[in-house]
Amino acid sequence: MAFGGFTDEAFAFYEGLQADNSKPYWTAHKDTYERHVREPLLRLCAELEEEFGPIKLFRPYRDVRFSKDKTPYKTHQGGHTSEGFYLQVDADGLMVAGGMYAPTSDQLHRYREAAGSDLYGPELQTIVDDLRAAGMEIAGDRLKTRPRGTPPDHPRLDLLRHRSLYAHEGWPADPWMETPEVVTRVRASWRRLRPLVDWGHRHIGPPDFTR
Repeated sequence: MAFGGFTDEAFAFYEGLQADNSKPYWTAHKDTYERHVREPLLRLCAELEEEFGPIKLFRPYRDVRFSKDKTPYKTHQGGHTSEGFYLQVDADGLMVAGGMYAPTSDQLHRYREAAGSDLYGPELQTIVDDLRAAGMEIAGDRLKTRPRGTPPDHPRLDLLRHRSLYAHEGWPADPWMETPEVVTRVRASWRRLRPLVDWGHRHIGPPDFTR
């Protein structure tokens, strides 16, 4: 079955979960989650798979073993490709992203080596500038100061402060979200993100979404 869009029920489900993140709420509304969140998202992923590869959905349950927050369910449903493309549905609407998430220490070292070099760094700066100009937000965990040994006048100091680096954009739950236009917008966004994802693969390696 082709993807037809996300209904208001999908976003209302997450509004309710934000207000009552409990097993009784989840049990009472599980059919809504399956029919209006998970199934449409699987159909969306199927339409994107030919160009971007398989998309794996995260489990809706939170791992609370080492967290002070014991609420049992995630208030969004996310999915990712092995390359580093990401999409997410929540109460606010739909968000897409791409880039470097939660790198290992070795990957972070490789990132800073590449971003800081005159051979590969300017390409990354151009990619980031182009994404920002296209209206995407550049995000990620960042140092407040600068990496050890980095001169204060380094031309890409802002990029070198990043411990993760990705770009994202999103759309509210407007009426068009109930149409196949969602596929067109996600595909266009991921295509814009392709240079950042490819740069990361060449110089850092694939992301590990299990960390």
